[in-house]
Amino acid sequence: MNIYYAPMEGITTYLYRQLHNEYFGGVDKYFTPFISVFPDHYIKKRDEREIDPANNLGMKTVPQVLANSSKELIWIFKKLTAMGYDEVNLNLGCPSGTVTAKGRGSGFLKDPAELDRFFEEVFDSLGDDAKMLSVKTRIGYLDASEMEHLSEIYAKYPIKELTIHPRIRKQFYKGVPDMAVFEKALVASSCPVCYNGNVFTLEDYKDICRRYGDHIDINTNDNHFDVNLLNSNNKKDNLNDLKSNDIDGIYHINKSGCVDNKISSVMLGRGIVADPSLGRQIKGGAKMDKAEFREFRRALENMYKEHLKDSHNVHNKMKEMWFYMSQSFEGTDKYIKNILKSKSFSEYQAAVNTLEGNCEIKSGPNATPVSF
Repeated sequence: MNIYYAPMEGITTYLYRQLHNEYFGGVDKYFTPFISVFPDHYIKKRDEREIDPANNLGMKTVPQVLANSSKELIWIFKKLTAMGYDEVNLNLGCPSGTVTAKGRGSGFLKDPAELDRFFEEVFDSLGDDAKMLSVKTRIGYLDASEMEHLSEIYAKYPIKELTIHPRIRKQFYKGVPDMAVFEKALVASSCPVCYNGNVFTLEDYKDICRRYGDHIDINTNDNHFDVNLLNSNNKKDNLNDLKSNDIDGIYHINKSGCVDNKISSVMLGRGIVADPSLGRQIKGGAKMDKAEFREFRRALENMYKEHLKDSHNVHNKMKEMWFYMSQSFEGTDKYIKNILKSKSFSEYQAAVNTLEGNCEIKSGPNATPVSF
């Protein structure tokens, strides 16, 4: 199973990715925060630094781009592949209002007909190189039922890999992922599928592997998929014919009447920011202890001091990190408030020392490698 580090704006910068890879590893691909492409074909200097190969040595990095114009995507795709990248990821999942208002990110999902035309133009233009384009999507903008039509669109094109976050746009990151819709999308996909959403612990990861790393039983009553979604030409009365035939080289009906739908990858987001050792645990390594965490935290502070210069910016950046990292400790409620409310870097340091002195890393067994 491939393990990916999700793009998180303002957090997973190239500086953070370098440090995480050095201290913890356990990640097969790091995705950059989305790169916005402007109509006259340029990107911000900040984004140029994110994709500079010199800033991504020693790790597999995938640039993620934000575009709703085929010309914009084709331009940035060619720029990135010329730099040596063998994968470019299209963001169709960002729920931010400033992004969706422009019809980008998950905002593009509102117009499936235009999305289909967009893909047709992109894949026609790029030819064989288009096999290096992957997509990250939500399951709809207003309603999860939109995913059925979106799946039909995605299945028309040779997408490298489809990462599915099973929430709709208006949920942002609240509520729970819609796993019934995810299952249907998994079956409908003609390309490898990566799961993303609410994987906070090793047990969460194992649960995803148990459910989707092996097989999904068709003959259940718990909102599992309709076999008709396998292929528009394959109806239930053709089930026996399907048993011996691969579908798109990924799924087939086995003798027990199950579809062997294997997800290719799992993308970690908030969970791995909270516990930077999560990927390593999944790969069979140790869970971090407090000493290792403290060393990593200090390295983060020093890195930001070196590159951000202004102590106020460093202070704000670390408070943002602690919003997530505090979740790796037991009983932090009263201590994390002091970190987030700190007015200066010295106040912040005192609050951090108090938390680390009084709270322990959440216990949990070390991982045993999980593979299917």
